[in-house]
Amino acid sequence: QVQLVESGGGLVQPGGSLRLSCTASGMIFSSYSMDWYRQVPENRRELVAQIFSDSSTYYADTVKGRFTISRNNTKNTVYLQMDSLKPEDTAVYYCHVRRTAYWGQGTQVTVSS
Repeated sequence: QVQLVESGGGLVQPGGSLRLSCTASGMIFSSYSMDWYRQVPENRRELVAQIFSDSSTYYADTVKGRFTISRNNTKNTVYLQMDSLKPEDTAVYYCHVRRTAYWGQGTQVTVSS
């Protein structure tokens, strides 16, 4: 049974940083590409960043240059380093195993002064 456990969300001031973590179990982590999505109420989930099994990456234009996705296959963990945070980054952030139905439980990120 695949499980994804996220951590690292919280309240941060504009311009601040947070690092999200998502630890997977029940799967061969290194074989899969991983995504981070975010969702605000009444909006659909928005793709934020992807890291493929070869560690190549993709970023949405809204976060390019501010967010960094990375992975540690030894720890079965994917990270999202978020710098220069803006109020519009406020959302629930989810990790996702690409091309599967597996999602984390979500972690709230709030950017506010």
